[in-house]
Amino acid sequence: MMMGVELAFPKVVGKQVYGSLYECDEDVLKDTKRLEQIIKEAADIGNMNILDIKSWKIGEGVSVVAIILESHITIHTWPEYRFATVDVYSCGPHTSPLNAFRYIVEKLGAKRYTINEADRSSEF
Repeated sequence: MMMGVELAFPKVVGKQVYGSLYECDEDVLKDTKRLEQIIKEAADIGNMNILDIKSWKIGEGVSVVAIILESHITIHTWPEYRFATVDVYSCGPHTSPLNAFRYIVEKLGAKRYTINEADRSSEF
């Protein structure tokens, strides 16, 4: 209780930011090591703790999955279309998936993008 006002917080916090990125830098979309570095930096900016990162080269594209203590960050790329999808999901009340998402958008050089936000919190 704060100043006579009872504050209620969900028992489980779930914040998800995801979207599609268009007209990205084709060279970045092909570069597995650079994409891994971008995810590491995005996690830091979003105040998230990386547990592991895995990546796979699929044709010219790359899929990178970071398991974070709070959930996950993913980037999937299609360089031939200069297109990528990004998903940042966190169960940590101390995190900012939106800041992490925006950082990834900037680093992939997207000229335009969609952004979706979902509150996946639960009171049970």
